[in-house]
Amino acid sequence: MMKILIIGALSTASIYFAQNYPVSAIPENLKKNASVVIRKETTAIAINKIDDIVYKKSSVITLLNKDAVGYSIPRIAYGKGNSVSGVKVVIYDEKGAKVKSYSKSDFTDIAANPQGTFYSDNRMLVLPYDYSNFPYTVEFSYEIGDENTVFIPDYTPFYENNVSLQESTFSIINKSGINLRTKIYESPFGYATVNTKTENDSRFYSFQNIAAIDTKDLAPSPQKILPKVSFSLDHFNLVGKKGSITSWQDFGKWYYDNLLNPVSVSTPQIKAEIASLNLSGTTEEKVKKIYQYMQSKTRYIFVALGIGGWQPMLPDEVQKKGYGDCKGLSNYMRTLLTEAGIQSYYAIINSNSSPVSFDKDFPKMAGNHVILVIPTEKGNIWLENTSQEIAFNHLSFSTTDRNVLAVKSDGIEIMQTPSYSAEQNTGIQHIDIQLNTDKTVSGKAKLSYKGSQYDFNLIYLMLPEKDKIDFMKKRLSTLNIENLDIKSITNNKDQGIIDLDIDFKASNYSKMLGEGYIFRAVPIYNDVFYQEEENRKLPFESKLSYQDEYHIAYQVPANYFIEEIPKDVSLNSEFGTYSISFVKEDGKLLVKRTIKINKGLYSKEKYNEYIVFRKKILNSDNSKILITKKS
Repeated sequence: MMKILIIGALSTASIYFAQNYPVSAIPENLKKNASVVIRKETTAIAINKIDDIVYKKSSVITLLNKDAVGYSIPRIAYGKGNSVSGVKVVIYDEKGAKVKSYSKSDFTDIAANPQGTFYSDNRMLVLPYDYSNFPYTVEFSYEIGDENTVFIPDYTPFYENNVSLQESTFSIINKSGINLRTKIYESPFGYATVNTKTENDSRFYSFQNIAAIDTKDLAPSPQKILPKVSFSLDHFNLVGKKGSITSWQDFGKWYYDNLLNPVSVSTPQIKAEIASLNLSGTTEEKVKKIYQYMQSKTRYIFVALGIGGWQPMLPDEVQKKGYGDCKGLSNYMRTLLTEAGIQSYYAIINSNSSPVSFDKDFPKMAGNHVILVIPTEKGNIWLENTSQEIAFNHLSFSTTDRNVLAVKSDGIEIMQTPSYSAEQNTGIQHIDIQLNTDKTVSGKAKLSYKGSQYDFNLIYLMLPEKDKIDFMKKRLSTLNIENLDIKSITNNKDQGIIDLDIDFKASNYSKMLGEGYIFRAVPIYNDVFYQEEENRKLPFESKLSYQDEYHIAYQVPANYFIEEIPKDVSLNSEFGTYSISFVKEDGKLLVKRTIKINKGLYSKEKYNEYIVFRKKILNSDNSKILITKKS
C-alpha cells in the first residue's frame, strides 16, 4: 500500500492542559454506540512556502471501553524532512484526575512498518504506557514540520465507526503565495454540518456534537455519511521534486515523468524472462501467462522507499529479490508486459470495503493502492498484483465499483473498475445430510464460490490446517459441529472459482416430538438478528450484491417417513428475492433455496421494510419438518 503522511492517532491530539475531563461530562447522545469520544480536537496548519508546512495538532480523546484500544496509543508518523517538537501527553482517569504525563523522551522510535526497518524510510514515534482502567482520557499535542506539501489532509469529523465527536476545529493559513484550492463536501444525509469562516489568508472550519455511527445497523461507512473539506496546492513539493496539480492532466504528466518513468527500466534478465515464456495466442492469453508467472515468483511485502514512499521499486530489484509492494509488483508486471509488446497502465485506487472514488473536478494527491489496467479490444483486463492466490482478471470487493487514476505519459485518465452483479457473486452449496435417531446429522457438502464470495473464501488458502478447521466451524456456527474434515480446497485461478469439499457431524440438530423428530429446513444459514427501528436517522446500505443457491438432500433414518413439510415460499422485493421449495422423493427430502440480495443505498424510511424482508427469510430457513416412525 502507498504511504500517505499520517499525523497522529485518530487524526489526533489536544492542548487544553489546564482542564480536566471527567467522563460524566460527556453528553449521553455522544456515548451511544461509541467506544471513543473525541472531546476536543484542534489542528492548525501553516503553509509557509512550497517546501515548508507546519502542523500543530492537539486532542483530548476519551476511551470508553476495550474496543477503543486501537485509538489508545499516542503515535506520530514522520519521515525524512520532518521535524517533531512540543510533544506532550496526559492521562486522566474516569473522574478527570491526572494519572501521569509524558514527553517526547518517553516515546519509542520505530519503523512505520510491521515488517521491519529494512523496507521503509517512514518512522513512527509511539508511546507505550500501561494504564487501561476504562473509561479514561488521553490528552495529546505536538507540532511537526514537513517539506512535503502535496499531502494536505482532508478535514472530516472521524473516519471510523463507533467514534463520536464533541468539538473539533481546523485552521489553515497560506503564506506561500501559491493558490490553495478547497472544496467542501456536505453530508448527503444532513448528518453533520461543517462551519466555515475566512479571514485574509486564513480559513477556519469546525464541527460540533456528532454522534457515533454504529457498525451493526447497516449504515454506510463514515466516509459516505460525513462532510469533509479537501485541500490542494496548485504547486507542491515531494521530497525535493516540485510539481503542479492544477488539473489531472498536469498531475499525471508530473507523476509519470518523476515517479514512474525513472523506474520503468527493463534489463536483459527481464527480457530473457519474457522470451522463456514462449508467448502465443490472444492478448488475453499472453497477459494471463505473464501474470501467473509473476504470481509464482513474487510475494507481497510493504515497501515505503523512494520519493515519499510513492515511487515504485525498480523492476530489476523485484525480479532479483522476489518481493515488492503494490507499487513495485505492479511496476514489475507492467515492465514484463511492455517487453511482450502489451500496453498497460499503472492505476492508483482507493482500496476500501465501501467504494470511494476520486473527484474528477478536484485533482489532488490521493489513493492507497495500485493495480494495473490493460486495454484490449474485448474490454479492460484488471490485475491485482499483490496476491499469489487471486484469479486472473479478478478484482476483490475492496477495489471494484469505483474509479482509478490511470497514469499515462500525457496525463491521468480516470477509469472505472468493474461492478459485479449478484449473478457474478455466487455461492452454491450441495449438501447431503443423513438424519440419525440420536439427534445428530452426518453431512457431506460441496461448496463453490465466485466473484466477491471467491474473495471471502481465499482466506482458507492462507491458513494453517488447524486454523482452517476453526475458521470453518465459525462459518458453520448454526450447527453444533462435533467433527469436521475439509477434504479438499481447489482454487481455479483461470475462472475465479474456489471449491471446498467437507464432511461433518453435528449434534442436537433435531428434537423429539412424540414418536418422531422435527428439524429445520436449512442447516447452514445467516442467523443475524434483525431489529426494526422507529427513529432511524441514517440510510442503510447493502454493500454487496450476491446470489446463493442451496441444494439440500435429507436422508431419513430407516423405518421413518416424512410426515409434514412446509409450504413453498417465494418473496420478491426491491431488496432482492428469495425462494425455498420442498420435494419428497424416494425416502429423501430435497430442499432448494435461492436468495438474491441487491446492492444499494436505501433511505431510512425503507429500513423496517428491509428488516421485515430479512425476517421472513429467516423464518422460512427455520421452518420445521416432521419425520415419524413407521407403525
